[in-house]
Amino acid sequence: MNAITQRKYCLLLAANDSDYVKKVYGGYYNVFVKAFGEEGERWDCFRVVNGEFPPMDQLESYDGFVVSGSPNDAHGNDLWVLKLCVLLRILDCMKKKVLGICFGHQVLSRAHGGKVGKAKLGWDIGIRRVNFVNALETLKLFEPFQEEPHSASIIEVHQDEVRMVPRRAKVLAYSDHTRVEVFAIGNHILGFQGHPEYTKDILNNLVDRLVNNASITRKFGDEAKKRIDESEIDREFWLKICKTFLKQR
Repeated sequence: MNAITQRKYCLLLAANDSDYVKKVYGGYYNVFVKAFGEEGERWDCFRVVNGEFPPMDQLESYDGFVVSGSPNDAHGNDLWVLKLCVLLRILDCMKKKVLGICFGHQVLSRAHGGKVGKAKLGWDIGIRRVNFVNALETLKLFEPFQEEPHSASIIEVHQDEVRMVPRRAKVLAYSDHTRVEVFAIGNHILGFQGHPEYTKDILNNLVDRLVNNASITRKFGDEAKKRIDESEIDREFWLKICKTFLKQR
């Protein structure tokens, strides 16, 4: 009888743990594994924000990669960001599954020839309804659902955006704030501007930190937290989408 091969995934962490996430969840690694992982899988973590990258001779061993969000700019020229762009192009050549979230979504676009910059409408913080286009059907991401949804709500917290997708990419979803909420290249690269892995408590803590470091005003933060409290997230829907993408052969 053939042995069952253990699925193996790689988290490319582009942010350091906040005190809150470290205290409540034990770090962002645990947040991602709880959101996207399944029993029996192996998840390795490389803190690319600190210059930690997976060895080139180990890339083939991974079934998929996840690029996290980050307080850094995907359009910046920090050495680790440039090195990450190179890695993402290598993974594309290998046809490896890569899921990018927020910063990860933006840096995926940049790495493959798209344009990224400050959001034309400024900060988007809260829970945003995202509208799907028919191209999403081509990835068969709706297979776990009995009915094909037209939209879903997701947590958003970003001041940058994808302004133009790469030539090979398809825009799969948009919102009234952001033209490119979801995009894909082939069936192996998928980017989300929103945060499917976040919960409301993580978002509320992040809002507090943005207020405290003067990234946003107290009034803006209070208004955002009020909207967060009054809105519902389709979190389980997004987690199913992510898992379906990562686990599909």
